[in-house]
Amino acid sequence: MDLDDKLNQLRRERDARTRAQKIRTTWEKIDGEDGLSVKQKLERLISLTDKGPGMAGRREPRPTAKSRREPVQVIENSYVLGARYGQIPISMGLQIPGSILSFLSRDGEFAALDLSTAVFIDLETTGLAGGTGTVPFLVGLAYYRDERFKVTQFFLDDMGEEGRLLEELARFVAEMGFKSVVSYNGKAFDLPLIDTRFALHRTPSPFGGLPHLDFLFSARSLWKHKYDSCKLFNLAQQIVQASRSEDIPGAEVPLRYFQYIRGGDFSLIEPILYHNQEDLLSLLGVIVAGAVLVERNREAAERGETDAMDLFGVAKLFERAGDTTTSTALLEKALAGGLTSEVSHLARKKLSGHFKRNKDWDKALGFWQEMAAGDEFDCFRELAMYFEHKAKDYGEAIRFATEGLAVSKGRSPAAERDFEKRLDRLRGKMAKAKGAPGR
Repeated sequence: MDLDDKLNQLRRERDARTRAQKIRTTWEKIDGEDGLSVKQKLERLISLTDKGPGMAGRREPRPTAKSRREPVQVIENSYVLGARYGQIPISMGLQIPGSILSFLSRDGEFAALDLSTAVFIDLETTGLAGGTGTVPFLVGLAYYRDERFKVTQFFLDDMGEEGRLLEELARFVAEMGFKSVVSYNGKAFDLPLIDTRFALHRTPSPFGGLPHLDFLFSARSLWKHKYDSCKLFNLAQQIVQASRSEDIPGAEVPLRYFQYIRGGDFSLIEPILYHNQEDLLSLLGVIVAGAVLVERNREAAERGETDAMDLFGVAKLFERAGDTTTSTALLEKALAGGLTSEVSHLARKKLSGHFKRNKDWDKALGFWQEMAAGDEFDCFRELAMYFEHKAKDYGEAIRFATEGLAVSKGRSPAAERDFEKRLDRLRGKMAKAKGAPGR
């Protein structure tokens, strides 16, 4: 991407953020008003905000009998397995073993599965309202079938036909026989919302009971320390190297949908369809990248052939999975490989905690003393505790508690109080040990 392209992209993203902030601020005022339905509130939002990108001065066409579309539209796209999304071959998703999927999801059911029978899901919703007033007007599903990676999108053209959308969605999922669900933040948002909509229509959700890989949690472990944002579009750019940008801000999605419902201009919806499809492809891409990272780094760490920042992320995944032995070994390799100062500090804290729990005091002391040199008052507390309770060296305990008190002043009132109480107790113990009256 050359300089002009980068500047244009930054301009577009800045304008999108400005529009999104305006929409959010206006919505907060409207949402506090009683006596209005969700649709009435959104109609008011439309009238108080601008027409959105490319809408100024344009008359919105009203639908006619000839131009009316089906109440539920189904849009399909597919990609051959030899195609690439960014740097990731589409076919690589089929090569991820169940053991890695199980590790990433922390769900043992994935051990006997692979992505050939999984369904990737991403919703676009009237999400400003929240709760039962939020309707998924676009359900995007992606899956492997017939030597292709396919994307099927169910679009609700008429809000009064939500029951029909759910019926078609349930039939499709049942016919496809999916055995697992894959999402990005789906455990907190997509699946609970879908389940709620089916419950409101007194129909069981077709996704109920399926093992679920929500990759957001693994992504945060792997990359939060390395990149500014773990938003899906950002990881797609940074890791997958997909040529996509934040094409449409989330706050603008429901506004566009209700403008479309009111006026029938499908050009308002096309960017949402594109955004939804890109999110599904990005999800596949980052999962493949994450799986490769786990497999390669676990083996490469033994030979010292790895990126220290990536290794730190993989170590966090093993820590989250409860495998502290592997996590510790990877963290030590990452430290030796060269981390940024901030991440190096986090690695030392994790390792010192591990060695403390395992009573490996020599190693724990080494890390505490290193971090104490950087005025980390928690380390002075650990050192004071060790010399008080383990080494029974009250003089050293007092020295570290005194330094900790000095370092914590003005930074942490709670730490100051802790060190003051600790010093009182230690002086009393030292006086008692010397046979002199304590304070």
